[in-house]
Amino acid sequence: MSAVLLETLAVSTGVVALGEVGDKTQLLALLLAARFRRPWPIVWGILVATLANHTLAAALGTWITRWADPALLRWVLGGSFIAVAVWMLIPDRIDDENPRGAGRAGAWSVFGVTTFAFFLAEMGDKTQVATVMLAARYDSLLVVTAGTTLGMMIANVPAVWLGETAVKRLPVQTVHRIAAAVFAAIGVAVLAGVGA
Repeated sequence: MSAVLLETLAVSTGVVALGEVGDKTQLLALLLAARFRRPWPIVWGILVATLANHTLAAALGTWITRWADPALLRWVLGGSFIAVAVWMLIPDRIDDENPRGAGRAGAWSVFGVTTFAFFLAEMGDKTQVATVMLAARYDSLLVVTAGTTLGMMIANVPAVWLGETAVKRLPVQTVHRIAAAVFAAIGVAVLAGVGA
């Protein structure tokens, strides 16, 4: 694997894994694990939902690079990375509706409920926006999707297996500050034309 692809995979995995700590989807993973107490279908549901959501987001990012003026794209991407850096510093709260939605699952399988809930929870989330931007920055749909999906799994699978105690022991604010710093650094690098 080339150095550029390794960088793409590492950055995509790292920023999403860091950005997911304390995110609403991690809280959703905890709720689903507590509600259903069946970790494997929840883990598989998270994987399928993330692959679908992030593939669409990466495709959008790749498509943007095909039609956008490179100079304009550089400013939009740089500004977007810096905006997501600021967004990382704002804590997520899970909606009150999610627990009721999970409770109405009835005939749905745990896998189906998890897949549907995670796909919807990721719509417009900062990790989905980050996936669009990373795909536009690195112009590699497959590697960005693999990296962001791996980052989601790194952050959410422990939440499913270890439950709420895992999240309580992690310094969420510190992790979000690190993720914000990474996004800000990428934004500044893009604006400065590094790697262009």
